Amino acid sequence: METLLSICLGIGLAASVGFRVFLPLFVLSLASYLQYVNLNESWQWIGGTTALVILGVATLVELLAYYIPIVDNFLDTVAIPLATLAGTLVMVSTVTDLSPVVTWTLAIIAGGGTATAIKSTASTTRLTSTVSTAGVGNPIVATIETVSSVVIAIVAVILPLVAFILVLGLGYYLFKLYKKFRRPNV
Repeated sequence: METLLSICLGIGLAASVGFRVFLPLFVLSLASYLQYVNLNESWQWIGGTTALVILGVATLVELLAYYIPIVDNFLDTVAIPLATLAGTLVMVSTVTDLSPVVTWTLAIIAGGGTATAIKSTASTTRLTSTVSTAGVGNPIVATIETVSSVVIAIVAVILPLVAFILVLGLGYYLFKLYKKFRRPNV
């Protein structure tokens, strides 16, 4: 059961990474620092004071940068590969009691895949907002993304199974949204 919960925690945090790269890492670091979450043995350093401070500063800079016009779109461009990497890493760091081959495979597919799918959708949303509102709507998009990231990350730490179900629901919603706005080939 502990392994299943650690997988759900990883997927929940990976989904959160799709909205903000550093915020879920900071939440994971804080939860580990407070000894609320057990991390994979080789990833214990995430719960250290140094990692907590560095991730806290990175989170603050990232959150503020998304409110700066032009910088927000640039961040979305570089954040897709970073989200893939961060989603993979949160999955590896949280999954316990599995062989390294299974852990890394699961991390790449479930963690990196989840983060990439959500980040790609979020980037498309910001681009649409930039084009349709000349960037005026981007702070609203940034706020929604930040709140989503915070909520999913906290739920993932406190109730990993609920976070997993929330991620499945979010995936379904994003898929339906994609189908709705997809242009038919003529």
